[in-house]
Amino acid sequence: MGRVSRAQAQENRQRVVATASRMFREEGTAVSVADLMKAIGLTHGGFYKQFASKDDLVDEAIAHAFAGQEAHSAAAGPDEAPQEHEAARQKMIEDYLSPWHRDHPGDGCPVSGFAADLGREPGRAARSRDLYIDGIRNRAARLATSDDDGMAQLCTLVGALALARATRGNPISEELLHAARTALTGDTTEGSAPQGGN
Repeated sequence: MGRVSRAQAQENRQRVVATASRMFREEGTAVSVADLMKAIGLTHGGFYKQFASKDDLVDEAIAHAFAGQEAHSAAAGPDEAPQEHEAARQKMIEDYLSPWHRDHPGDGCPVSGFAADLGREPGRAARSRDLYIDGIRNRAARLATSDDDGMAQLCTLVGALALARATRGNPISEELLHAARTALTGDTTEGSAPQGGN
């Protein structure tokens, strides 16, 4: 088999990072390198030509997840009108607490997707933790109102989503999503939030 071109090697690296970002949010960072490379269709040995260690990949996967989420839902600009900010806030809450988001953790919010792993690994590399902390602050800022910094709202979102995922398949899962939506928006109507990422 011939050598892989520089362009192909870069494309393979991007595929590894993107796939790891999704798989780590779905299954946790304990996913083995062998399983990850198998999912992509590459050899296990090829991993170490691209990355110094699995920890390096975890850092890149977290960065990739946050970059993708920020591109999908950019934070409010300084010139945004209050009613535009409120509409964006409401949409974020609806999307976050949707059955789609509950059922698609690999495409979902990295704050909830990486919380358990980072909590179990307090010595995790500073880069991962810094990226994660920045992600928390950015999401809280998108939820902030004139009298609230958004932190408690974000805690409600992440906690409700974690509980809904843990109880998926039981009616309480939907009840948890609905209860959190009601608490954060005051809207008591049932209904599914739009599909897609958050």
